[in-house]
Amino acid sequence: MAVFKGAGVAIVTPMNDDFTVNYDKLDEILNYQIDNGTDAIIICGTTGESSTLTHGEHLKTIKFAVDQVHGRIPVIGGTGSNCTETAIMMSKEAASYGVDAVLLVAPYYNKATQKGLIGHYTMIAKEIPGTPIIMYNVPSRTGTNIMPQTVAALVKDVPNIVGLKAASGNISQIAKTMSLCDGNLELYSGNDDQIIPIMSLGGLGVISVLSNVAPSQTHEIAARFLEKDTEGAAKMQLEALELIDALFCEVNPIPVKTAMNLLGFEVGPTRMPLCEMEPANLEKLKLALKNYGLLAF
Repeated sequence: MAVFKGAGVAIVTPMNDDFTVNYDKLDEILNYQIDNGTDAIIICGTTGESSTLTHGEHLKTIKFAVDQVHGRIPVIGGTGSNCTETAIMMSKEAASYGVDAVLLVAPYYNKATQKGLIGHYTMIAKEIPGTPIIMYNVPSRTGTNIMPQTVAALVKDVPNIVGLKAASGNISQIAKTMSLCDGNLELYSGNDDQIIPIMSLGGLGVISVLSNVAPSQTHEIAARFLEKDTEGAAKMQLEALELIDALFCEVNPIPVKTAMNLLGFEVGPTRMPLCEMEPANLEKLKLALKNYGLLAF
């Protein structure tokens, strides 16, 4: 059984004005997501500013999400690190809280070889044998590309490595990965502009930034495809492109947090070194939100 199908939100981590984590606001937006059809919560990923959370904050935030969601939909904890021992520690803790899966980004900065990636993921998986693992390939951030042969080897040889969040943007590579895995991979789009293309290759849905501001619409894009309404799903995908582009006109999660604040969610600032949007990009974002019907003219 898959960890989830449909649209999982890569949820932001709300901050107070003093840059501490705002757990009251996190509770509010978790419930908002569930009430609006989101199929899974992905907590402490890139969009959740995991790179600037302390280990204590990171683990507390994952536990908070598990406790507050309380089994209503799956909760997937981002526990990846470029240090294998750190990733093991974080993953074991998250598993003890009852996450439905962990999301493990490819090791960043030190740029492991493919052999090193196999060793890294295998070591972590052995420490949490009862917890499914979704690998996360995002070469633009990590400097490391998990190649199709590597994904296939891990899925074949390690029972609890079950999925891949694919954010390479390379559809040919993703197709090759699915071919080599021969139906044994739970594939999720990591790019909101490629939900339908990736689902057409056998993907089960998306781990989405867009869902933060448009949860019901993103859920519907994936749901329509799963219900074989390909034309309707594609239409909705295309209608969302302007907003998706605006949400990535600066590095994530700067635009999506800004968008949520514009929409009244009051999720606070991003932590440095992420900063406020450039004025021209802010206007682009406002226009996209208006054109999508989320912000009044």
